[in-house]
Amino acid sequence: MSDKIVLTDAEWRERLTHEQYRVCREKGTERAFSGEYFDTKTPGTYHCACCGQPLFSSGDKFDSGTGWPSFTAPVAEQNVRFEEDRSLFMRRVEVLCARCDAHLGHVFDDGPAPTGRRFCMNSVSLKLEPEES
Repeated sequence: MSDKIVLTDAEWRERLTHEQYRVCREKGTERAFSGEYFDTKTPGTYHCACCGQPLFSSGDKFDSGTGWPSFTAPVAEQNVRFEEDRSLFMRRVEVLCARCDAHLGHVFDDGPAPTGRRFCMNSVSLKLEPEES
């Protein structure tokens, strides 16, 4: 993990689009099947849209049928962190960027092998860096 990034709300608002700020800084969720990456098959690495931290590999991406990009594992466990989320009368595990604390999505225990986990992410919280050919 790289050094922690801490910015003021005003600085985040300057750096991010309105939708990125709503999802990443205010813990929002984009509509299912509306995000840029929910059905993308381009090989590459997904980075945090806020700070550029590498988060997920396209090799770990799968079609969960939920309308959000889903992965079986992060590229490195230390690049993400987890918090309990009891919002909306549910009990979930929130996934955040360990470098800048951006809200990325949630992780569930209903994913495929080998991990059995489904990292269900918001497209707007990610930036795909395609593999070079």
